[in-house]
Parts: sequence; C-alpha cells; structure tokens
Amino acid sequence: MIIRDTALIELDLTRRTAEMDVPLRMDEDAFRGFYDRTARQVWAYLHRLTGDPHAADDLLQETYYRFLTATVPLEGEAHRRHYLFRIATNLATDRFRRRTTRPVEVAQDADLVAGRSSAAALDTRLQVTQAMSRLPRRERVLIWLAYADGRSHAEIAKTLGLRVTSVKTLLLRARRRFASLIRHGGAPS
Repeated sequence: MIIRDTALIELDLTRRTAEMDVPLRMDEDAFRGFYDRTARQVWAYLHRLTGDPHAADDLLQETYYRFLTATVPLEGEAHRRHYLFRIATNLATDRFRRRTTRPVEVAQDADLVAGRSSAAALDTRLQVTQAMSRLPRRERVLIWLAYADGRSHAEIAKTLGLRVTSVKTLLLRARRRFASLIRHGGAPS
C-alpha cells in the first residue's frame, strides 16, 4: 500500500506555539521514527473506514497533529499506538457524522489495475470490499482492527473505549454478518 502524497507537517517540535501550551512529548527524531512505523497502518485503517483516499490523507494529517499536541501522558510505544488509533477512530467518526450518506466506492489496488492478479483474486477482493461497505461502520472498524491490523481484543477495547467482553460479543456479531454478506455476494441477507 502506498500512502498518497502524504507529507509530514513541518513542525518545530522543540518550541511552544500560541495554540499549544503544552510542550510536545517527543523530539523530532523520535516522532519521525514513530510516524514511519505507524503511518501506513493508520492510513490504511482510515481509508477502510472512510472509503476515500483523499479523506484518509486529510484525517491522517489531523490524527498526527492531534497526537503531537495531546496533553495526555503517553507511556511506551503500545500506549502511543492505542492513543493514535483512538484519535483516528474519533476523527473518522466525526467525519462520518458530518458527511451526507453516499455509497462507498470500491477501492482499486495497484496490482489489480496492473492485471497482476488472477480473476479469482479480483472477484474475492470485490466481494470482500462490497461486504465491508455494507457493514455498519462500527462492525467495519472491529473487523478491520481484528483481522487486517491483527489487534487483540484487549487492544481493540482500549482503542475504541469498550470493555473486552463487549469487543468479543460485537466482533462475533460482525463476523457473522460479514460471513453472511460474503455468502450472498455482498448483498444483505
């Protein structure tokens, strides 16, 4: 996956600005390393949630800006990642609430466009994309975090602000609905 023309905002990470009264918790090198390790996953997550690569680009930039200006103490890499995905989830949710309802476009993968994948792989990818677009947003988020991003139930719970038992139940329902949509060719059953 290629992040589309996404560039870091040039921020002086060592100074305070008028709108930020809290010093940034990471120096520039630490932030760049963290960004390099996480940006592709966050962008893919936002793209899957929004169905729009341009919106994913905008939300990615806003996610990292809010992450940098956060007043929350962030202890360790795992805590930073959870907080980053929490910000991304909240921004995507806010965008979803503001936008008018319109169908999600089917994303085109570079390998598929170039004809390097078989027709069967294309059919499978289209079925999955159509089924994901028909899932309620919350179920789409749960499935993406669990299976595309490989997060544990505890990590998903922390990212979405839910209890672990709730994640297990909601993910079970999401998997069942997703499987039903796949069996019926992406059409609601």
